[in-house]
Amino acid sequence: MLLKSDKEKKLYYSISEVAHMFDVNEATLRYWENEFTFIAPRRTGRQVRQYTEEDIAHVKLVHHLVKEQGLTIQGAKQRLKSNKQAACDTMEVINRLKAVREELNKMRQELNNVV
Repeated sequence: MLLKSDKEKKLYYSISEVAHMFDVNEATLRYWENEFTFIAPRRTGRQVRQYTEEDIAHVKLVHHLVKEQGLTIQGAKQRLKSNKQAACDTMEVINRLKAVREELNKMRQELNNVV
């Protein structure tokens, strides 16, 4: 679920691209948009959703709470209402720990290949 490097980043992502990033249906993103008002992608004249990096960060937070932590929509709303910053910080720590684990696993594989 990594985003592209700075050179490859786009200004806007389609709903299908964002759905693919998080392995969810487009309908799920539309539902989250209705339930969480801070997910508000820009719309073109033809009502096509265009997600910015900030919108994607909001989707990532909801995805973390609902899909990774197993909260219900109502539970996620309550968590965000009580302390949104703590939820963001927790998600960031978990993501950093996952990256460290991935790097350590790569190192272990390289060491096993040497031996």
